[in-house]
Amino acid sequence: MTRFDRSNITDSVQQQNEGFRPDRRSLLALGGGALLAAAGMRTANAQDYPARPVQVLVPFAGGSASDVITRILLNRMSTSLGQAFVVDNRPGAGGNIGTAAAAHAAPDGYTLLMSTSGPLAANKSLYKELPYDPLRDLAPIGLFATMPNVIVINSKLPPKSLAELIDYAKGHPRELNYGTVGVGSSQHLSAAYFEQLTGTELTHVPYRNIAAYTPDFIAGQVPLGFQLLPNVLGLIKSGDARPLAVASDKRMTALPDVPTAAEAGLKNYESAAWLAMLAPANTDKAVIDKLYKAMIEAVSDPKVRALFVEQGAEPLVMDPKGLTNYMTAETTKWAGIIKKIGIEPM
Repeated sequence: MTRFDRSNITDSVQQQNEGFRPDRRSLLALGGGALLAAAGMRTANAQDYPARPVQVLVPFAGGSASDVITRILLNRMSTSLGQAFVVDNRPGAGGNIGTAAAAHAAPDGYTLLMSTSGPLAANKSLYKELPYDPLRDLAPIGLFATMPNVIVINSKLPPKSLAELIDYAKGHPRELNYGTVGVGSSQHLSAAYFEQLTGTELTHVPYRNIAAYTPDFIAGQVPLGFQLLPNVLGLIKSGDARPLAVASDKRMTALPDVPTAAEAGLKNYESAAWLAMLAPANTDKAVIDKLYKAMIEAVSDPKVRALFVEQGAEPLVMDPKGLTNYMTAETTKWAGIIKKIGIEPM
């Protein structure tokens, strides 16, 4: 992509204006006219938006659950708005790289962000410094799906309910290994939260990816998981994993027979990766509203909802204000948990 060379533009303007010395009245008139023109352009741009393809930064690798669900949403939104949405995967640093790139992009509505609970909430406590402030540098458009963590255990182990798992863990302190994709990941924080609420002691085994964890789970070496459904759905279907509970306030559509943690006797245990769309701060509110409306239409589409469920996600729409409040609450919640766990910021 060709870069915009500001130095050439500046030199050209300086040459054209050389010797021009307007008086104060002329400057005031020019300033007022410029403001009116800018306001008119902003309204016109919002009405015509989007006039070209929109780039959506996804701070995770292509093919990940969040990436797939985002593409499903964007395909439907493009139908509503008549323009293509082009996904740009920018993985790295727990989602911070892609999220920062979006936060510092031009607020013109043509660079958006799909991010999750990690970069938008938990990472503030997991990293010493973030190259962005989620609440200051981003303008929420809306939350569109949640992916609750599912507590699963190797089917060869005795526990057949959440209560039995808790009793088993208390009787075998630090003997139950659970696998994650790393310190500070959704799975790790969910497990640590579980330990806090139940008074159990588990052993954390981090992996580079889920593919490396799966064989050890099947073999029984790391028989416990606090996983997103896409990571273990195959294991559940094959009978290698037994789902004991869902960490949400409602049962999952894809697992209607699996109780919520509260139904299984563990209250206040909710842990989920949530997916939201945002724009750089100071993006025109009319553009935000237009995108939010298209998001509602997409998530209301039965075909989209069915595809979300297939990917282990629950369709859920939250408006910009609601998302702001939720991000604030989630940041506070996970900060307390991370501090209690004793994870040192990276």
